[in-house]
Amino acid sequence: MEKAVHLRIKGRVQGVFFRASTQQKALELGIKGWVRNRRDGSVEVMAEGEESKIEEFVKWCHRGPRGAVVTEVQREDLRPSGSFQGFQIEYTL
Repeated sequence: MEKAVHLRIKGRVQGVFFRASTQQKALELGIKGWVRNRRDGSVEVMAEGEESKIEEFVKWCHRGPRGAVVTEVQREDLRPSGSFQGFQIEYTL
């Protein structure tokens, strides 16, 4: 069963390779979507994939890569759109 999530990840999550590590983890799990920095210092993620893989991915986002300090993950569950090709690093918003 496919699932989609929108995440806002807060803490020390910029300048610690969070986006690149998130992309790597998503590709490893077969998840499609994107990740980007936000001007407020948070990281935003849109991800779609198999439900169990999405849950594993979200769990990873609560820790992030070495050097990150995640203090909060805001989650919104959505219907998958099926419109993503791969997993991209997007421009800062």
